[in-house]
Amino acid sequence: MAASEAAVMSSSSLKTDTCPVLETAGTVAAMAATPPARAAAAVVAAAARTGSEARVSKAALATKLLSLSGVFAVHKPKGPTSAELLNRLKEKLLAEAGMPSPEWTKRKKQTLKIGHGGTLDSAARGVLVVGIGSGTKMLTSMLSGSKRYIAIGELGKATDTLDSTGKVTEEKPYDKITQEDIEGILQKFTGNIMQVPPLYSALKKDGQRLSTLMKRGEVVEAKPARPVTVYSISLQKFQPPFFTLDVECGGGFYIRSLVSDIGKELSSCANVLELTRTKQGPFTLEEHALPEDKWTIDDIAQSLEHCSSLFPAELALKKSKPEKSNAQVLSCEYITLNEPKGEDDVIKTC
Repeated sequence: MAASEAAVMSSSSLKTDTCPVLETAGTVAAMAATPPARAAAAVVAAAARTGSEARVSKAALATKLLSLSGVFAVHKPKGPTSAELLNRLKEKLLAEAGMPSPEWTKRKKQTLKIGHGGTLDSAARGVLVVGIGSGTKMLTSMLSGSKRYIAIGELGKATDTLDSTGKVTEEKPYDKITQEDIEGILQKFTGNIMQVPPLYSALKKDGQRLSTLMKRGEVVEAKPARPVTVYSISLQKFQPPFFTLDVECGGGFYIRSLVSDIGKELSSCANVLELTRTKQGPFTLEEHALPEDKWTIDDIAQSLEHCSSLFPAELALKKSKPEKSNAQVLSCEYITLNEPKGEDDVIKTC
């Protein structure tokens, strides 16, 4: 899928079209024996050649970027939202390829499609599946696939966001809760169950996210309970007031709601302190998620090649050519698909 790396120069060497000429002993000696005017002309010619090579390399990188097609995964750290992280990824790729540039604005419109499937909270970290090119069409399947999380809950405190980023709304004792108590109720949260999603979520009311309405101070009613699936759940560690869960679930499931419901079932309250998504569909955090220092065109091309084997043959994507149109500008189509499927799908064009 990827072109030969030998044909592409690294982005760090393409910061300017006019690069300094490296002076070897031979060139210094030759210039010393050359009249000043001819020496100056040689320097200008060499600089022009270097600048031309840089522009050619940038064009090659841009062509390679626009040819990328498939699904891969990145490692989302705590802090940015999934949309912010995707925007950061897009900017890094465009900058490496030197896009947009005068050379590309003279050409017909080239569209880079990039999006993610399955939103992670800003306070969460872990696997975020990304589609690029025709791979964006596969993202809807990521929303319904299984996901796995490691969640650290804190007993005795409830917050308005159901995690540690929110305001404490209630405190209850937890000192009598034992490991056996927690393990004994986990079966109630396994299988096909009903779950009320958090008020602070990507779910919408009248076209606006509930979390946005909540931040404005507007009164928001909780969404009705909906069916979700938990394939497995186990208690990994209990050190009061903290407990660690390993959860594998289906699409549309909220770990924050799970932890809050566990607290209530124990006659106390709880919120999520730490959340890590370790698996989404066939992608795992350890094997497939690219850290930010690997967000390069070549690394992503290699990842796409590696990850293509994770999907059934009928879903395999072939390399596609960039789409053409009559417009004379370069654009990036930025697609975000949030859970649940069909209710929070958002398309942004930048």
